[in-house]
Amino acid sequence: MAGSPVSVDYSQAMNLSAVPAGDWLVVAPTLITLLGGSLCLMLRKNTDLQPKLGIGFLALLVLANFGLLVRVLDYGVISMVMGSWLPPFGIAFTVDALGATLSLIGSIVALCAGIYGAASVDNTGRRYGFYPFLLLLMTGVCGAFITGDIFNLYVWFEVLLISSYGLLVLGNDRIQLDGAVKYGVLNLIGTNLFLIATGLLYGIFGTLNMADLAQKVAALDNPASGTLATVAALYFLAFAMKAAAFPVNFWLPASYHTPNVVVSAVFAGLLTKVGVYALIRVFVLILPASRGYMADVIALVAIATLLTGALGALAQSELRRLFGYLVIAGIGSMLAGVAVGSTLAVSGAIFYAVHSIIVMTALYLAAGIMNLMSGSYDLRKLGGLYQKSAGFAGVFLVLGFAVSGLPPFSGFWPKVILVDAAFQDGRAWLGAAILVSGFLTTLAMGRVWIYAFWRGGPEGTPDGQSVAAAGTDTGQLSGAAVWLPIGILTALVVYFGLQPEWMLELSTQGATGVVEPLGYLRSVFGGEG
Repeated sequence: MAGSPVSVDYSQAMNLSAVPAGDWLVVAPTLITLLGGSLCLMLRKNTDLQPKLGIGFLALLVLANFGLLVRVLDYGVISMVMGSWLPPFGIAFTVDALGATLSLIGSIVALCAGIYGAASVDNTGRRYGFYPFLLLLMTGVCGAFITGDIFNLYVWFEVLLISSYGLLVLGNDRIQLDGAVKYGVLNLIGTNLFLIATGLLYGIFGTLNMADLAQKVAALDNPASGTLATVAALYFLAFAMKAAAFPVNFWLPASYHTPNVVVSAVFAGLLTKVGVYALIRVFVLILPASRGYMADVIALVAIATLLTGALGALAQSELRRLFGYLVIAGIGSMLAGVAVGSTLAVSGAIFYAVHSIIVMTALYLAAGIMNLMSGSYDLRKLGGLYQKSAGFAGVFLVLGFAVSGLPPFSGFWPKVILVDAAFQDGRAWLGAAILVSGFLTTLAMGRVWIYAFWRGGPEGTPDGQSVAAAGTDTGQLSGAAVWLPIGILTALVVYFGLQPEWMLELSTQGATGVVEPLGYLRSVFGGEG
């Protein structure tokens, strides 16, 4: 005999209300890149069509991320849970000012790389997947910035790492395979540490939703217990590896100089910043007490990273290796913000991350142009580039000032904020390390500009002798695909230096959202959070 129908109150487990149309922007970045990457992959043999498709989808990605940021600024933190399951049961995408800002800046950089790739990636590179890999890399990057679930942060890391392996070996040169092995081994170790820490965290709390974890950790009588200390140490080591912090940073200068320069530019701009983002999200939002007692360790790592990067840059003669060490030095500045942990310090770290994404991508693209002009990345074989292009010499000087933290460009303001926050926190030695690193970086960039642009010719030639014409590809140098990306990025460097108010406001909102996460919790759980 059939029983009477049972009434089930789905509202206790599921969100039954319709999703506002604007909130669908939360999933747009991953959908656009997945669709674009798949389409480029299916049409990979049509090498003429690849740049058009890739650049078109990357432009759509920029528009979607811009719309998402505007939506977040208008309505606050936005959450969407897969399958309409209420948190913490469903997999959540939760977008705040921090994630939306980094996702937008990352997509702008990727678009610039896609445009540059139209000139620098040959038909073989297009056929074997440059644009599909780039779009799928952005799937992982954007997914990491907007996820609200720590296991899915791990998943998005894996997506971007798999894509980065493909980009790193694109071309199949022996030096690329060597760099890929070094890059891959250490990142796999970091990934395993990340997964182990996440498993332990789930075993303790029974949830991996970031907002739920933040609430449950805060409710503990001793949020700095031994078990959580182990989890925090594992997370720090894993993310430090991915961010290329000292002493696990040797893989970066050993690998970033090996692929096509546009791939190096994307890696330098984006990949290490995802590691820093994960550190901010985990140690400031989820485990603030663990960040507190590890602050001195993080600060020491930051100082070592700052000085290792700056001194390593001074010691290099190969441009891409030199810039790789500058990436490392920048990571030290961001770690300084995590070590201090105040709203001011975290906002400085966010602003510095935005600046570093832009300026390091631009510097690698500039290195590509210098190679087109001279036929070499070796400082000893460069010279006389000022005579070839005074305008480009000026652009490079702007980028050199910016990466050194000198006014009036984008690197100045976040360094001022970070030094101020360090002194306010009683860590004058940390602020001093940021200043010393900036001074050493200025010397390193001054050396590059003098060798490559100011002197008349390469080492061993009479001063004033022109660079060998055989090293110049005039066809590529005259193309908009070469100059437009570096022009866009340099314009942003100048704009954020002269008009920093917008980025200061965004970075402050992003920092407030993780240091005081009431708005983040309300978005996920509703009510008072």
